[in-house]
Amino acid sequence: MNKALPLTALAAALACNFAAAQDAAQPPKADAAMQKVLDAQASLKPKPIETLSPEQARLQPTPADGVKKVLTDMKKSTAPEPGVTVKDLNIPANGGGTIPLHVYVPDGAGSGPLPVMMYYHGGGFVIADTKVYDASPRALAKMAKAIIVSVDYRRAPEHKFPAAPEDAYAAYTYTLQHAKEWGGDPMRVAVGGESAGGNLATVVSLMARDKKAQMPVHQLLVYPVVDNDMNRPSYQQNANAKPLNKPMMAWFFKHYGGDPKSPYALPLKNATLTGLPPATVIAAEIDPLRDEGKAYADKLQAAGVKVDYKLYNGVTHEFFGMGAVEPKAKDAEQYAADALKKAFAAKH
Repeated sequence: MNKALPLTALAAALACNFAAAQDAAQPPKADAAMQKVLDAQASLKPKPIETLSPEQARLQPTPADGVKKVLTDMKKSTAPEPGVTVKDLNIPANGGGTIPLHVYVPDGAGSGPLPVMMYYHGGGFVIADTKVYDASPRALAKMAKAIIVSVDYRRAPEHKFPAAPEDAYAAYTYTLQHAKEWGGDPMRVAVGGESAGGNLATVVSLMARDKKAQMPVHQLLVYPVVDNDMNRPSYQQNANAKPLNKPMMAWFFKHYGGDPKSPYALPLKNATLTGLPPATVIAAEIDPLRDEGKAYADKLQAAGVKVDYKLYNGVTHEFFGMGAVEPKAKDAEQYAADALKKAFAAKH
């Protein structure tokens, strides 16, 4: 009997360790509003992105589709938020072809040129487009009383790195040159984006610095992709999270083809971030990218860049722009808009 005790104790210890390992792989709990969106998207039966080709992945239901389903279930309108006029145009791309731009102008903005922000959508440089992310520039245009210029940059793997940052920078310089035509102030142009778009926003700032060009007045970085270190605690904790997880990030990096040695692929690896514009960094708790966003904010601050950082608990990657159904998203949109207004006022 006594001999069996150590084995029983060992079995119990192994069971505890297994349970702990399982718990470690469980992401933090989403709040009720966020969980509704996750459940709604899951009900649309998306296939795991990392098991698909890029063409197949682009056809999968998105978190934005989840939001629309929640609104439909609540018998609310799924129409784009009113109060913003959108103008579509195409600009030349480097090496031929065109880049679609979408200029969001808030209604009733009054006289005088409006400040401008370049907005870059997410999707891991591979999937999604400006239509999927339409809610974010609409909200920011209204809340910040600014013109938001959204960019359909070329996506990988058809157009691998550095096509996306080249398009992002081309759109930025085009906007500086043409902002007046849209009622914008070319001296008050910020950059911003979500996820891969957050990467492009800060990369455009780096490119402007290195080219000694006009700098953005501010950079809004919403859970930006700035590193490829998948051993961070947030990657471990959210390895199986929805709508973004560790296998998806590996899939995105594989298709993007970014050169890790390039200063314009993974901004956190830059030797110095001095001379960049003031930044607002927004992070989500249930997100593999959470820790690198904080690390980037800290590195900017260490380089003498003014940074405001805010972490939202109980929400996932992609929560920004969900203000119609998630109160924390509405708060984050307002937080971003207030930062932009402050930056624009300082340059007025």
